[in-house]
Amino acid sequence: MKTKAIITRGLFVTTLALAASPLFAAEHRIEHKEKVELRHDRKELHHDRREIKGDRRELVKDRQELRKDRQELIRDRQELRRDIKNGASKEEIARDRKEIRDDIKEIAQDKREIKGDIRELKQDRGERRDDRRELRRDRRDAFRN
Repeated sequence: MKTKAIITRGLFVTTLALAASPLFAAEHRIEHKEKVELRHDRKELHHDRREIKGDRRELVKDRQELRKDRQELIRDRQELRRDIKNGASKEEIARDRKEIRDDIKEIAQDKREIKGDIRELKQDRGERRDDRRELRRDRRDAFRN
């Protein structure tokens, strides 16, 4: 008996909810102007996501380049030690030292690029966060009106 009563009441409540839903839908109609604004906000979010993805790729690429430059520096230092040990000419040793200085400059440049990439990524994430807030606010306002 209890099961039948529960099912009957459930059907009754569902029927009432479905019958009243068009009234609620008409009450929360979104105007064209608000739809355009929401669409624009979603496009901004999409653009922000793509920009962040590109920044991440660039950061990964710069970190790989930094690793390669560090490995090159290690190889050049080993070559300098080998040349000194084997008694190479002064010109050869000077060339090896210049290569090491150039490697150190490249590493410093890579670090600056990574630092800039991280700064840019943080800025883009902040913009995305602001755009999300704006979208939520616009949605809330659209349904209130």
